[in-house]
Amino acid sequence: MRETADKLEAFYAGALGRCARDMALRRLFTLWPDLAGENALGLGYCDPYLSAYRRSANRVVLVSPASQGAVAHRSSRGVMGCVADETLLPFSDHSFSRVLCVHAVEEADDLPGMLRELWRVTEPEGRIVVIAAGRSGLWARADSLPFGAGRPFSRKQLRDQLTRAGFQPTVGAGALYSPPIARLAGPKTSFYFERAGETVWPRLAGLVLVEAIKRLYIEPTPVESARVRSPIFGGIAQPSVDRGRMERQSREDE
Repeated sequence: MRETADKLEAFYAGALGRCARDMALRRLFTLWPDLAGENALGLGYCDPYLSAYRRSANRVVLVSPASQGAVAHRSSRGVMGCVADETLLPFSDHSFSRVLCVHAVEEADDLPGMLRELWRVTEPEGRIVVIAAGRSGLWARADSLPFGAGRPFSRKQLRDQLTRAGFQPTVGAGALYSPPIARLAGPKTSFYFERAGETVWPRLAGLVLVEAIKRLYIEPTPVESARVRSPIFGGIAQPSVDRGRMERQSREDE
């Protein structure tokens, strides 16, 4: 069962939620500094992250999985969100140039199907960023927090999943090194933990981020050629025999 939209909204209204959002956006802004003229899709609970791009993006659409429910987030164009089956999105092929997934992959019932559907609605050369709870981080072990629900991932696991879905991973990063304690979630303290974590214990990130590109034509991995050798059959090896000697012996016997 997924975390409900009401619980996620309450989480991001508190100190821990703001800390998680700010530290993840610090990384996301390095990948996507601006979305001017782009059509962006957010799957999961992405409003705290995509709201910073509303003014520059051409269009921002938020999709909540049906089992999660939704909050009626609004923009100048009206309600910008909907509820849908994550494996059957109500969009035509190649609709979005940017796709963001937050609170989506950890509790997906059919993760390969969801990623294949995202590949379908992403335009060629479009980019996707997946943000998920890190396997080695403290936040994945806090059962009372949204990032403690479902299964966490390592960067390699996310890259492998995206590759199987037809994306080509480009870069990965970690974020959110501060412990999930409200009194340590202030901006200055969080930034200190972030700098220390990136330098001292980069594998202990609370969140992992992986960006990938939708490639229609990818160069196949070259296969090294090997020299073909004589086959080796089973059984007991037979000693070599002089064929000419065998023929002479046969004539003498006659």
